[in-house]
Amino acid sequence: MSTHTPDHDEDTERTFAALPPARGRGFAQSWWGQAWLKSLEDTALDSAQLKAGRRLARAGAVGAVSIRPGRITAVVQDHDRTTHRADVLLEELSAAQWDRFVDMAVERAGHVAALLDREMPPHLVEDAQSAGIDLLPGLGDLEPECDCGAWDHCGHTAALCYQMARLLDQDPFVLLLMRGRGKRAVLDALQTRTSAGGEESSRPEGVDAAEAYAAGWMLPELPAPPVLPAQPGVPPSLDTEAAPAGGIDPAALEFLAARTAAQAHRLLAEALRDGHDHHAPEAALTQSQDAVRLAAGEPERAVADRLAEGSGRDREDLALAVRAWRHGGTAALSVLEEEWPVEGEALARARAALDAAWDEDERPGLRARANRWTVVGGTAQLRLGRDGRWWPYRRERGRWVPAGAAAQDPATALASAGRTPDDAFSSPASPQG
Repeated sequence: MSTHTPDHDEDTERTFAALPPARGRGFAQSWWGQAWLKSLEDTALDSAQLKAGRRLARAGAVGAVSIRPGRITAVVQDHDRTTHRADVLLEELSAAQWDRFVDMAVERAGHVAALLDREMPPHLVEDAQSAGIDLLPGLGDLEPECDCGAWDHCGHTAALCYQMARLLDQDPFVLLLMRGRGKRAVLDALQTRTSAGGEESSRPEGVDAAEAYAAGWMLPELPAPPVLPAQPGVPPSLDTEAAPAGGIDPAALEFLAARTAAQAHRLLAEALRDGHDHHAPEAALTQSQDAVRLAAGEPERAVADRLAEGSGRDREDLALAVRAWRHGGTAALSVLEEEWPVEGEALARARAALDAAWDEDERPGLRARANRWTVVGGTAQLRLGRDGRWWPYRRERGRWVPAGAAAQDPATALASAGRTPDDAFSSPASPQG
């Protein structure tokens, strides 16, 4: 539980009391805690220090944590009971980035409502990225400082990073405080911008072409990039009295047009991001993969049946594939449908990760077959992807179904498999969360 401080103080510092050990369960329970862990583990350069930090944090060795803009601080007790002050720095967002963040939230009514209700919706991360703002840390973003003398991350700063996942379980708004703004400041900015939303600027947009040519070499600056629409465009309805041309299914064509608009909106959002550098195009999807991608858009049942048939799956298999897709795209789909032998160096790395994930008295019994480790006598399973990440699976209605996103830490992934299902195993034509 965090210490109580008035709202205006929470804009400059929050202090959370030390938490008890986290043995025998997943380290973080909420979406935000899990997202922080995934970002931390995906961008870590030294797995040995990460492992040491995870053990310290699980053992309850991290003291009270102070969170301020750009910095988190705690005293961490080593295994020999010596204590060290550990600090981790994270770059604050600039004033311009905060303005874009508030603009983005105001454009999405759902975000405004949730934030004003003091809730942090998970989609905030993805939408903020579309506006060129990274809330979660990336590679090299977490800068360590520790009085133990380590030049880079040590077990103490890694333990503090892990502890942040549990604090995000308590209050995800502390992520915004780390990035420079407390809860009250963010809410005030949203309320101010929302109340002023009806006022329109009288300044004309763009540059007159005649003026630009007349200026010769002294051309005016180009106008700012266009504002990203809040939502993809809505294709025209094909529900007409005229009979459709032979072989054309109006419902299927409307669905394809809507999905194309959504994809175009995503690509435009990426192009408008700061520092967009035109990455190489993604590998083309196979017909089977593309059918799953389209089915994830929740088409009506007739269209879903056509997608199932075109992908060589029955309705239940397509529902499973859609569930996997939502957890991780083509990588998750491959883990669902491929079983491959883990040998040589890959097997050695997998065994080392499993050995490091739990203390000996906590390690579950696992039965291995190919790239799948099943809990003996349980309903949970770990599947190893070809990239070395672990995917959680759960036994439901006699089938193994995807239970969450991948994690570098097997214990984190297995904890996801044990939580209550977050989406029903059903036909892709049925509404899903």
